[in-house]
Amino acid sequence: MSEDAFEGLVAAALDSLPPELGTMVDNLVVQVRDRHPAGLLGLYEGIPLTHREQYGGLAMPDRVTIFRLALLDRCASSAELEREVRITVVHEVAHHFGIDDARLAELGWA
Repeated sequence: MSEDAFEGLVAAALDSLPPELGTMVDNLVVQVRDRHPAGLLGLYEGIPLTHREQYGGLAMPDRVTIFRLALLDRCASSAELEREVRITVVHEVAHHFGIDDARLAELGWA
């Protein structure tokens, strides 16, 4: 799958988030990279909204990175890839909202 087509899957996953959540996203960049050295599918880096009182003034944006080749390696079909991209995007954006891995597992997004 081309990089552009994969980025389209990530954009579609972001667009599928409920609008009320989209309006709450603050200072977040979503990017696609090929691989993480530890084999992660996605990574959130930043200060969750639940801890923003410590955020400061001119802070760099939080980052969600989705790792394209890791997801492509994991999925056997385009339908499976679309599902895994959505799960990964939701999982990492949830960290932006302060939801930890244990709660995501309870909700079925881990």
